[in-house]
Amino acid sequence: MSMEESDRAGVPVTQGKSQVGDPGEGRARQSRATSGGHMDGAQKPRAMSPELRRIAEKAREDRKLQFTSLAHLLTVEALEAAWRALKKRSSAGIDGVTAVEYERDLRGNLERLHERLRAGQYVAPPVRRSYVPKEGAALRPIGVPTIEDKIVQAAVARVLSAIYEQDFRPCSYGFRPGRSAHDALAALDHAIFRGRVNFVLDADLSAFFDELDQGVLRRFLEHRVKDRSLLRLVAKWLHAGVFEDGVVSHPDTGTPQGGVISPILANVYLHYALDLWAEKVMRQQLRGEFYMVRYADDVVFAFQYQDDAARFAEALRERLGKFGLRLNEAKTRLIEFGRFAAGNAARRNQKPETFDFLGLTHICGTSRTGRFTVLRRTAAKRFRRAISRVAVWCRANRHLAVPVQWQYLCSVLRGHYQYYGVTGNLGSLRRFRQRLTRTWRKWLNRRSQRGRMPWERFLAVLQRYPLPVAWLPHSVYRLA
Repeated sequence: MSMEESDRAGVPVTQGKSQVGDPGEGRARQSRATSGGHMDGAQKPRAMSPELRRIAEKAREDRKLQFTSLAHLLTVEALEAAWRALKKRSSAGIDGVTAVEYERDLRGNLERLHERLRAGQYVAPPVRRSYVPKEGAALRPIGVPTIEDKIVQAAVARVLSAIYEQDFRPCSYGFRPGRSAHDALAALDHAIFRGRVNFVLDADLSAFFDELDQGVLRRFLEHRVKDRSLLRLVAKWLHAGVFEDGVVSHPDTGTPQGGVISPILANVYLHYALDLWAEKVMRQQLRGEFYMVRYADDVVFAFQYQDDAARFAEALRERLGKFGLRLNEAKTRLIEFGRFAAGNAARRNQKPETFDFLGLTHICGTSRTGRFTVLRRTAAKRFRRAISRVAVWCRANRHLAVPVQWQYLCSVLRGHYQYYGVTGNLGSLRRFRQRLTRTWRKWLNRRSQRGRMPWERFLAVLQRYPLPVAWLPHSVYRLA
């Protein structure tokens, strides 16, 4: 399927019992108002300006409409709205300017920035390379843009979002207004529990944000955007480069590292390269039910029949290769999963296979009444990483006053519950609280050689400073 054919594909049409996306999208929208918040990249819906609302309406009314005049929407007011939405505590870029410094003359800075944009004189600076710890001793490279670059990227991202939110498929959840990882988990649970799912393809795209083809991305954008000024801005970010150790490098592939614009560009890329292809081409070639749930580059496919799953997996490798992408074969697995998986595995004297999605391990299990259900546990790597971060913090800050430590640890627990507090995961949350409690006591016990913290004394501390009890703020049964 060519890019042009992908562009001509229209709204999803469900045929028979084969579905791509969220089987219950209407009820999902209603339930999101009380879903308990947005996390891990999800964006809260923001009020659109009248101009962006008109753009969105035109995009919705005409799926083939190409927008030739968009740059005029980057007004001082639009830049100020983008500024208000930015996280102000992030590190400074290569110019060293912090958010606090930029805000001292905010209006003047924004007016000068707008003038450079209007005159076509804006130069996208390289991002500053930084590193954050990964699992084990590895480090993950990230990019830190300048404050002004973040502002402009955020303003352009809003324009692109107004257009492409009318095109994106229901199966896509990552970094979209009003959609969260919990919505994706609910859709996946609904598909497995209510559909005829017997096999799951857990697909891992290898280094997606680093390897996507920049030329293909620009062609994808041109399906809808013909404003040369806006396209030049995107091209500037793609070629801005990375600054590290005094040297600027210019990768030939990938999106701006750490860029505010990267999520919408990634969704546009996968919309054409994957979503429409799976929906319009592959679904017609499968004889059984088929479901797809994607959160950014993390995607799960569910099938009724094994031969459908195997054929899809091979076609997927070929399809991704056409757009400079590939599967991480070490992490991509086709497994038996569904209401019959546990029984079939038991007859082979094996345990049913599991898969991880959005930080949760999904397990075939039974409810208290003996019926099939999907159990969830915090993924082992995520659990270890979270505990490791707590231990590092407690060690570095063991001499702080107990009330200060308590406030921080309470915020850690609340954040952990807010993300991992999903139906069926209460046991993992309780274990996390227990491990955190023991870690806190361990480092309180090492505050000095003379001041020990026996359990009796520590229990008295916990009575005065109780840690939040584990709870589940999110239900996956909203679509039932």
